Amino acid sequence: MSGRTTPHADTRTVARGAVIALGMACRAAGWHTVGFAVLSVVAAAVPVTLAWLTKSALDQIAGADATVAALAGLGLAMAGCGVIVALVPQAIEYLKAETGRRVGLVAQDRLFRATERFVGLARFEDPPFLDRIRMAQQYGGATPGMVVSAVLGIMKAAVLGAGFLVSLLVSLLVTMPWMALAVIGSAVPSLMAELWLSRRRAAMLWRIGPVERREVFFADLLLNVRAAKELRLFGIASYLREIVNRQRRIANAERRRMDRRELWVQAGCGFVSAFSAGVGLVWVLISAVHGHLGVGDISLFVAAVAGVQSALGGLVAELAVAHRQLLLFDHYLAVLRAGPDLTVRTVPVDVKPLSGGIELRDVWFRYSPDHPWALRGVSLTIPHGTAIALVGKNGAGKSTLVKLLCRMYDPERGAVLWDGVDLRDMDPGQLRGRIGAVFQDYMEYDMTVAENIGLGDLTALDDRGRIEAAARRAGAHSLVAGLPRGYDTLLSRIFFTVGEGDQDGDSGMHLSGGQWQRLALARAYLRGERDLLILDEPSSGLDAEAEHEIHTGLREHRRGRTNVLISHRLGAVRDADHIVVLDEGRIVEEGTHATLMASQGLYARLFSMQAQGYHPERIPG
Repeated sequence: MSGRTTPHADTRTVARGAVIALGMACRAAGWHTVGFAVLSVVAAAVPVTLAWLTKSALDQIAGADATVAALAGLGLAMAGCGVIVALVPQAIEYLKAETGRRVGLVAQDRLFRATERFVGLARFEDPPFLDRIRMAQQYGGATPGMVVSAVLGIMKAAVLGAGFLVSLLVSLLVTMPWMALAVIGSAVPSLMAELWLSRRRAAMLWRIGPVERREVFFADLLLNVRAAKELRLFGIASYLREIVNRQRRIANAERRRMDRRELWVQAGCGFVSAFSAGVGLVWVLISAVHGHLGVGDISLFVAAVAGVQSALGGLVAELAVAHRQLLLFDHYLAVLRAGPDLTVRTVPVDVKPLSGGIELRDVWFRYSPDHPWALRGVSLTIPHGTAIALVGKNGAGKSTLVKLLCRMYDPERGAVLWDGVDLRDMDPGQLRGRIGAVFQDYMEYDMTVAENIGLGDLTALDDRGRIEAAARRAGAHSLVAGLPRGYDTLLSRIFFTVGEGDQDGDSGMHLSGGQWQRLALARAYLRGERDLLILDEPSSGLDAEAEHEIHTGLREHRRGRTNVLISHRLGAVRDADHIVVLDEGRIVEEGTHATLMASQGLYARLFSMQAQGYHPERIPG
């Protein structure tokens, strides 16, 4: 659904979603769904059957031809109905829950498979689409099961209502046809009113969705451990709390208006239904006094009226739930329908080991037509086996250039070539299999140390030797050796309840930023034999001694390999084979450290400013 259309205006969305949801349920839990349907029909038929058995029993008791055998048979049949009433609901609940579990697993897997088709980063850096993914995750797994339950609930209500309506027609049509039709007719306004309310409530939920999402976001922020320090230092918790309360008040006002509308409409419908039933009951009792109806007819009338009203309420409630869920389910379907964000050739070119080099040829790129150009006509050659450093101020385009090298995006103009082959002609998975990287915003996985490193190359996940070798090269082995379980230490405390794990002396660990960065570097070293190694601020969280140690190791590792290094600490890049200076998306200088310092351009000015901070006495003032 694009835009915020009113729900009742999009009937096709609901119909399409219903078909897909039911199809998913049948494929994921076919026999459970069939059993659910059969038992739902049985549960609906039992009250009607019980009403007729009761009528027959009362008529026999009131008559003169009653026999013990006949009454016993009716009693046993009624007892059988009681057994069904006692057992069927539990069986239905089990099948309903199991159907929901099976369908939820399938829906979740489909959602994540769909996100795997997003080759690049564009979808994940698009806030509206991220919001849609969150809603898809929230409602996609639950909706198919709820729709199955709603459809079968509607079917149950229809069977129940139809059974009692037929009972009314059979029992009253001959003696009082107008009364039977009046009882049936009194249900129509109530049904129409409830459907109108259902659409209104769905529209209201659709309308307050953004308000409730803002409330959830700020509420999570108030309880977020990463935000806790700033919230307390700056004293902004009360400010954010008022934002949360404001969103809740807005949503509550909308819900209150809807509830009041429902109160008046439903009260009116209830009065009409009760009045109709009351008039009918009085007339039936008068008819019974005059001998037109028997005692059994009275009991059947009372049961039928109650059954019709109950079936109507259940029908409308299930329709409302299904309607609302299917509107939300469309977010899930929209994610499934979304194609790849980057074009992938049907028969891509094989990615061969890098031998010549990488070339950026007149590359222009922006994140959207509304954004400024992040790269403007960049042309650059990265020869095989050399170390290239990218430097420049924040926003100069360094990280964007790295994203293009990894084909997270495609240039809007120009091309990125791997040994002369356009990256757009290659399989992205094969290309990335030849690249190792430490990103500035590296991940901290709530997993063990070994897993945090091994995720860099899944083929080494169970190879403790390779993992330890990578950790040693990153200077992380001594850190790991001091942890309670070494490489098997869980680097998180979110998976434990109070006291869990304490008996083994390990309930999870927290690491400092610098320690996490060493593990990220070890993850890159695990892919160290790749053709291209990208290091984006690989030592930003380290102290001076650790930084020196890391860069010494990196210089040794880089020798003879193709490397792209990004760092704001220019002393760390001065020994690169070639330094490229970016400013506002353009290459403004390039060369070795010595030639750039001699040219007295932007690089020399930035380097001198940093040097002054370390040796102010050497800078003439």
